[in-house]
Amino acid sequence: MAIYVDECRWWHKERQWCHMVSDVSLEELHAFAAGLEIPQRGFHRDHYDLPETYRKQAIALGAIEV
Repeated sequence: MAIYVDECRWWHKERQWCHMVSDVSLEELHAFAAGLEIPQRGFHRDHYDLPETYRKQAIALGAIEV
């Protein structure tokens, strides 16, 4: 299992955002996102958009920074 998060580079609604992806499957990505209670509306085709607070939580749970 490998979940990855990139740097927060995008500004939207006064917050910085990043992407979270899986190198295994969308099922793995959705399961990891559900564990973080990330809303499904954050999913876009092959990734989730995450604000900085979710990014920090994802890393604490094992996501790899890229």
